[in-house]
Amino acid sequence: MTPPVLVLPGPVTRDEVRGLSDDVRALLHGTGARVVVCDVAGLGPPGLAAVDLLARLQLAARRAGGRIRLRDPDPALRALLDLVGLRFEVEGEVEEREPPLRVEEAVEPGDAAL
Repeated sequence: MTPPVLVLPGPVTRDEVRGLSDDVRALLHGTGARVVVCDVAGLGPPGLAAVDLLARLQLAARRAGGRIRLRDPDPALRALLDLVGLRFEVEGEVEEREPPLRVEEAVEPGDAAL
């Protein structure tokens, strides 16, 4: 199943946050999906308003039994999210809990057998 996509427009005002949170909940309930992809490419310059928006959207999604995934985040936005301690799944990245396929750990000479 392809997850629904919510395109976030350029700078979002504080008044628009509630409507976007409602959109996330509606997409989760209406489609039965567990994830809503938020296209953040047009969000504008990263700042605390963008961090606040994404945190609120994630909270709305969690309360509805799902989560959001980011599409095309600006590297500066990702750095800012890391700085404030918010972790988001980004489209196209391997989840941290899952090891990449076909990767074997190297063994150093002298390592004890397990």
